Amino acid sequence: MKRNFNYIIVISALLASVLLFPACRYETSNATGWNYNDPRNGGFEKLPYYEQETGPGLVLIEGGTFTMGATEEMVMEQFNNIPRRVTVSSFYMDETEVSNSYWLEYLYWLKRVYGEDYPEIYDKALPDTLVWRSKLAYNEPYVDYYLRHPAYSDYPVVGINWLQANDFCAWRSDRVNEAILIREGLFEHFPQQYNEDHFSTDAYLAGQYESGKRVDGLPDLDPDKEFRNVRMEDGILLPRYRLPTEAEWEFSAYGLVGNTFQELVTQRRVYPWDGHYVRDGNSNSRFYGEFVANFVRGRGDYMGVAGSLNDNADVTAPVFAYQPNDYGLYNMAGNVSEWVMDVYRPLSLEDTDEFRPFRGNVFKTKVLDSQGNTDEKLNIVTYDVEGLLEYLRKFSTITEGKLNADEVQLVENLISFAEQADERFNDGKADEAYTLIRDGFQQVRSSNLRISPKLLTGMGDYVEDTPGGLRMRKVRPEENIDRDNYRVADNIDYRDGDPLSSVDYLSGDDNENLMYNSGSTTLISNRTRVYKGGSWKDRAYYLSPGTRRYMDERKATATIGFRCAMDRVGSPVGLNQK
Repeated sequence: MKRNFNYIIVISALLASVLLFPACRYETSNATGWNYNDPRNGGFEKLPYYEQETGPGLVLIEGGTFTMGATEEMVMEQFNNIPRRVTVSSFYMDETEVSNSYWLEYLYWLKRVYGEDYPEIYDKALPDTLVWRSKLAYNEPYVDYYLRHPAYSDYPVVGINWLQANDFCAWRSDRVNEAILIREGLFEHFPQQYNEDHFSTDAYLAGQYESGKRVDGLPDLDPDKEFRNVRMEDGILLPRYRLPTEAEWEFSAYGLVGNTFQELVTQRRVYPWDGHYVRDGNSNSRFYGEFVANFVRGRGDYMGVAGSLNDNADVTAPVFAYQPNDYGLYNMAGNVSEWVMDVYRPLSLEDTDEFRPFRGNVFKTKVLDSQGNTDEKLNIVTYDVEGLLEYLRKFSTITEGKLNADEVQLVENLISFAEQADERFNDGKADEAYTLIRDGFQQVRSSNLRISPKLLTGMGDYVEDTPGGLRMRKVRPEENIDRDNYRVADNIDYRDGDPLSSVDYLSGDDNENLMYNSGSTTLISNRTRVYKGGSWKDRAYYLSPGTRRYMDERKATATIGFRCAMDRVGSPVGLNQK
């Protein structure tokens, strides 16, 4: 739903009525009897709110209860998707997968804003186009052309890892809210954004972004002030774009909103359409008998027979290909598998809550200064210091005996920088740690060695936060002493992997967790993420939304893409619908 009013006009009219007709009737608080929107009472504002605006590319997914999990025989015999009844709140979902054109728009913005001083930010966002290569197949055309050639602009972006997908969602949130403020007449178009001087929703709400303003702000009914910034209480800014949870993705894929009658699910769907078939079963459709998704029909058959291609796609297909499901979502089966937010555990469906189930919570809060105010926004890049040190050590091990003396010295210097940074970070001197990592990047760029491009790409993967955003940190146990709902920040391991759920829980050693020690005892770790749905390279089994697979959050393939979601606030169905 698009807004049919200009926010500034509404607020200005409200203020004018207050100033010109001071005796007019105000809405009165039933709690205190004081008037709302009355400067004589201090100017507390209660603004008209219609309902949440639908963000670009999104459709409303009306929530409800459903049976989450397997709908087909578990042919892989993993038993990791045991059926269980859960409830999902209403939310918004992209109607298509994120396409190459969206990603190129993202890359262009990053290069324009960060490219000169922080090229590692741009480098981190580059898709891994080498995922197309195979030792026994000729796929070089996709390596060279799939991302950037206009013939593929409306095809789903691939070669994106889970971390890159999350970064895109954060960037998209800020660009959409900036566009809203421009539309409402509060901001000018400001293409000169550079480094930390770019629009960030959180920084703006904290009063730390002023560039590009067209006016001083909204009229303020506080008698001691003239103007103010938009607040979250105004309902004009949208919630963040994000990845959907596993439960949300699975629920929206089935599209049961079109398969119910008076709270009765008339037929539990195996796929995002009715029936147990993967062909169009509607005899009145011009596509009757044709395949309804992009997948592998059988051994060696990826696209059908010349003259009558069954899915008209050799690898991926355009994001608007095939018929949407009953929510209006395209390609929820086939084309590409999709990342979701959840950390993978084999028995998540036995552990997570029945309402809005999700595993992966790491609770954070804004960093405050000594006065208790929001700390200054970032003017530097922050890094995963521990992860970067681990990467450099692995790089040194893998390349042992393969580097010349200058290259060996460079790697040793980088490890030394990273070790010092790790010490500073653990001592609470985060900015000093990030500066040391930054010095390491500068040394690589000035080295002009054969391994320099590879090091820059690998190190760039450990960029965390970028200039312009607010500083965040994990909540501390001492802040939650009186809480019953949670105590620690990181709850990924809760009930499955933490010391209490480990086979060694009686040892009293809380420092080690061997249950999910990726690489030695299992492929599962706290960095292992779920991806859902079938792809152009999968058999029909994976077209069922109940199937689930997993992969390390830093890895990417030619078969996994993603789409964004957004929280729905207020009425689950929309006030204009019911």
